[in-house]
Amino acid sequence: MTKKEILLKHSKYLAGYLLITWGVYRLCFDFPEVFEEILIKPVVWLLPVFYLIKKEKLGFRSLGFVKKNLFPSFYLALALGVGFAFEGLLINVLKYQGVNFTVDLGLPYKSFIAAFFLSLVTAITEETTFRGYLFNRVWKGTGDEATANLITSFVWALIHIPMALLWWKIGIFQSIGYFFLIMIFGMGSSFVFARTGNIASSILLHVFWEWPIILFR
Repeated sequence: MTKKEILLKHSKYLAGYLLITWGVYRLCFDFPEVFEEILIKPVVWLLPVFYLIKKEKLGFRSLGFVKKNLFPSFYLALALGVGFAFEGLLINVLKYQGVNFTVDLGLPYKSFIAAFFLSLVTAITEETTFRGYLFNRVWKGTGDEATANLITSFVWALIHIPMALLWWKIGIFQSIGYFFLIMIFGMGSSFVFARTGNIASSILLHVFWEWPIILFR
């Protein structure tokens, strides 16, 4: 089996594992958001990634944890961040089925700084898994950036649907809209990562996108 075939096989295994495991988790458990994002998700999502890069005899550099293009990563993420922050607000419209952008400072994790920290932790976990590992491996395996972007962004969007249906309890049409908004972000994040090769660009872009979703209610 060639190296490309191994990378694609590992990507399939990880994608299948995440879709099944995270779907079952959404169905069976309803832990507080802070507990989930800081403790549960990093364990469920990142441990398999670390296992696979060790099996592949590759280090964290293969996930985009590098120093190169650090400043271009920030500039590119900032340039696109405003647009994706607006998309985050659109997701809130679907989530709460209306326009309600008040800040709930009564909850500790709803403060500006706490919401930023929570979005940063989530961004590190999700971007390392999807852009650093899955997109990167599928791209190397297929040799086609656009194909890798579409496939991994589709899986990225799909893994978020159980939350919309089971936790937010929004309708099917709102869920479809949510799916496409999520997929657009995934494609944008993969595009940024492909331009820089640095996971910091995707993480920062994710923070701009996630922060409004956490902060506003």
